[in-house]
Amino acid sequence: MVFGRERVEYKTPDQVRLMRRAGLVVADTLAAVRAAARPGLTTADLDTVAAKVIKDAGAAPSFLGYHGFPAVICTSVNDEVIHGIPGSRVLAVGDLVSVDCGAIVEGWHGDSALSFVLGAEGALDHTLPDGDLLASGADLADIALVRATEAAMWAGIAALASARRLNAVGEAVETAVEVAGELVGTEYGIVEEYVGHGIGSAMHQPPDVPNYRVMGSGPRLRSGMCLAIEPMITRGDAETHVLEDDWTVVTDDGSRAAHWEHSTAIMEDGIVVLTAVDGGAERLSAFGVEPVAL
Repeated sequence: MVFGRERVEYKTPDQVRLMRRAGLVVADTLAAVRAAARPGLTTADLDTVAAKVIKDAGAAPSFLGYHGFPAVICTSVNDEVIHGIPGSRVLAVGDLVSVDCGAIVEGWHGDSALSFVLGAEGALDHTLPDGDLLASGADLADIALVRATEAAMWAGIAALASARRLNAVGEAVETAVEVAGELVGTEYGIVEEYVGHGIGSAMHQPPDVPNYRVMGSGPRLRSGMCLAIEPMITRGDAETHVLEDDWTVVTDDGSRAAHWEHSTAIMEDGIVVLTAVDGGAERLSAFGVEPVAL
């Protein structure tokens, strides 16, 4: 069903279940890419891993061919915010890597992204204590950025469970970013040119989902809405530009960036994170939110 001036697509429960299947393919793909990431590999090597997982699942990649995009995943490194094209770039210890992935099952999309810092043996677990991560040679400021961006995403998702209007998501995200910055004594930048979005029978649909406070209350949240919440946060200024490849978005000041994303469905009796294996249960519990079963 499609209603409203922005033609928001409201999904039936059966359609949401198909999106859940696509979301789990994306989750498996991102897990495989993260596990495979090593210094010395190229970003094209990671794309090969992703392509195999999606193909083996009987799904199709959302990104390949989308407006001419030439790869299965986006791999954005260090000052690259989003839309990095996998290629010959060789990964190195200390790189901050963001991977964005989409998959299609029976015409329905899932979309998710994660970020990690690369250690000598692979992607570092940013949930470990700082002392353990410092011993690995990680830049703790990059680890803090990854944590802050993920936490902001979960705050935005949790807001969907109780908010009546969409702009509560951006309010929750920006507040979480501010709190995280205060904890480490820094001021993070929130990229505003790129935002979250509706998702369903197309990868990008109305409504836009800002990651920051905006005037007004925004569209009413309704059962059947499926939204991709995806903050992009920087260690410096939030201004960006696009490279000559017409895809890769980088920070103007060269500061590092992180990107986290999950696709989430609003149901009659609550929310469920379609691209999280546990439906979001572990991280949403901190907000007193329990995802619904599909």
